[in-house]
Amino acid sequence: MKKRLSILFSLLLVMSLFLAACGFNKESGGSSSGGNDSGKAKSQDLRVNIKTEPFSLNPGLANDSVSGAVLRQTFEGLTRLGKDGKPEEAMAKKIDVSDDGLVYTFKLRDAKWSNGDPVIAKDFEYAWKWALDAKNESQYAEQLYYIKGGEAANKGTGSMDDVGIKVVDDKTLQVTLEHPTTYFLELTAFYTYYPVDSKVVEKNPKWYTNAGDNYVTNGPFKMTQWKHNDKIVLKPSENYWDKDAVKLKNIEMYMINDNATELSMFEKGELDWAGNPAGQLPQDAIPQLKDKGNLNVNVKTGTYMYKFNTEDKALSNANVRKALAYAINRKAIVENVTKAEQVPATAMVPAQAYGEKKNNLFKDNDVKKAKELLNKGLKEMGLSKLPPIKISYNTDEGHQKVAQAVQDMWKKNLGVDVQLNNQEWNVYIDELNKGNFQIGRMGWIADFNDPITFLEMFEDKNGGNNNTFWENSKYQQLLDQSRKEQDPKKRYDILKQAEKILMTDMPAAPIYYYTDAWVQDENLKDVVMSSTGDIQFKWAHFK
Repeated sequence: MKKRLSILFSLLLVMSLFLAACGFNKESGGSSSGGNDSGKAKSQDLRVNIKTEPFSLNPGLANDSVSGAVLRQTFEGLTRLGKDGKPEEAMAKKIDVSDDGLVYTFKLRDAKWSNGDPVIAKDFEYAWKWALDAKNESQYAEQLYYIKGGEAANKGTGSMDDVGIKVVDDKTLQVTLEHPTTYFLELTAFYTYYPVDSKVVEKNPKWYTNAGDNYVTNGPFKMTQWKHNDKIVLKPSENYWDKDAVKLKNIEMYMINDNATELSMFEKGELDWAGNPAGQLPQDAIPQLKDKGNLNVNVKTGTYMYKFNTEDKALSNANVRKALAYAINRKAIVENVTKAEQVPATAMVPAQAYGEKKNNLFKDNDVKKAKELLNKGLKEMGLSKLPPIKISYNTDEGHQKVAQAVQDMWKKNLGVDVQLNNQEWNVYIDELNKGNFQIGRMGWIADFNDPITFLEMFEDKNGGNNNTFWENSKYQQLLDQSRKEQDPKKRYDILKQAEKILMTDMPAAPIYYYTDAWVQDENLKDVVMSSTGDIQFKWAHFK
């Protein structure tokens, strides 16, 4: 998250940074700018912005927050994150776990797809194995490696028939894991674990590309319109098993990739929500919104980073990459550029993912050390000067301002010339995955409450989300060791060793830890948000 699963964390320290200035409310019922009218209380029509065209609305292909924001309304897994942020039964009405923690047996409730087909165990087996099939190029297939035989099947070293997914009968699914995984029921709430209507998908391989009869879903809402690069319209699904909990009658999701326009529409009453996690506020407006008391802030366990293409000649040296990372003044960026109470990141994993208050693996704005590392790296590469390098980012005002700040810092602190390159999201992510970049902006929101969700992104150079193309055998060994360790403290110690290797080689430079900042209609209640950036409208309504 490519995000990203469920989740929720020890946030006490980080929350204390925000509560003095901003109201924190997990079930959001926060304040508005006063621009929206109270007539929405009768219509129950919600209007939000998701910024861009979703990468994919196939749960097996989705890998971004935009797609996730839609899928969480239209699909449902065996579990979903409840209002308290903890996993609860969803498509599964009963869950049994073996004493050794390896075998999960899910009894499905009598649920239907939006077209009236029954939701059956085969639908989960089909969806999960489809994502594991390498020919389908699911970038989140790694999320299914917790299932016995999943990794081997995905990498072609094992058979799909040996994957630990067994359909006992139409209403019983049995899943066997590689190792006991205490957060597995959080994983089953994530979109890669959603089912698909196998009956429809088998006949229509491109079922997910447009709204219509083939786009069949099992969640609280169904998609009735998808005007590409413009908007998506959702309406309640009359076949949803818990339809009485759904109060909204219509959700319009606009694709407006201009933050100022988004806020302006909100202030005119044309949107009911502006800002994260689906949209974004203009950075320049955040201090004023905070002063007015209209800003809501939710702490996120996520890292904004610059990924280095380690196969690029200029960035193939670890000391050069560390020099660039150390020469960034993160404190200045969060105070003067992003301005939404983000926290400077001096490690890849936010401290709260370890359940701790601090996680600092290098010093912020360490220009002296950066110069030493650059000189050392250039000498190792046989160069006298680093050639011009390019920062790429997807089109967005915020990303542009951060890139400009880093550009100035690298020029001032290291004498490095930097070019900037912005692209629309779908083009941008495609170029990153192909390796057609030098330095690329990326964010990662925790899929679930554990450091492994950050660290396994860099495990395999050919992994779906590792577009740094870096890997390290010792790092891989430690991650594998952590999966077999059942003592929580020992396991965290192993993961910390791995993270030190990651920050020593620096395939990606962490810049700051995320927050969500937004304004909303004051009559909008019971929008459920998590610190992983998930947003659910299942229970939302206008008062």
